[in-house]
Amino acid sequence: MTTLELTPQLRSALRAQAHPLKPVVLLGEQGLNPANMAEIDLALKSHELIKVRVFGDVPAARATILQTICDALGAAPVQSIGKLLVIYRPRPKASQETRDDEGAAAKRGRSPRTVKLVVPSSSPTHRAKVKRITLLGNQRLTATGKVKRAKPRLSSAKKSSRG
Repeated sequence: MTTLELTPQLRSALRAQAHPLKPVVLLGEQGLNPANMAEIDLALKSHELIKVRVFGDVPAARATILQTICDALGAAPVQSIGKLLVIYRPRPKASQETRDDEGAAAKRGRSPRTVKLVVPSSSPTHRAKVKRITLLGNQRLTATGKVKRAKPRLSSAKKSSRG
C-alpha cells in the first residue's frame, strides 16, 4: 500500500484531535513485528486516529518504524513527538454505513416500546386476552406479566447525610 498524503489544514486538525488521546499500542525493545502490525491495523479500523508509543532511544529507528507502519497499512503520519507517533487512516465508506445501521438498530430497541401480553382466562372455555403494553426505558415485563421498574440508583451514606 502507499502512504496517505494529508493537507496541512487536515494535519493540524488531526494533531488537535490527537492531543488528549492515550497511546493505544506500545512497541517494546523487540520493535515492529506482525502481531504489533495487526494490533495497529485493528486500532486504526476502529478509531481512525491513534497514538503509538515506541520504547527505543534511537530517533532514526522511530522514524523508520513510523514510515514502515504507514507504508504497510496505507495510513498517514500525522505527528512524531519524542517516543509518540500519531497515525491516521480514514475508515472505508462501507464500514461507516454498517456502523450507522447498527446505531439506528440500537436506538430502535430503546424506549418506549410496545409489547404484546397474553393474559390467560380464568375459565377454560374462554379465550385468552391479548393486551398491548407500552414499556418505558426503565421498565421490563416479568414472566408472570407484571411490569417492573428498575431500582433507583443507590447513593452513598456520606452523600445522603450531607444536606
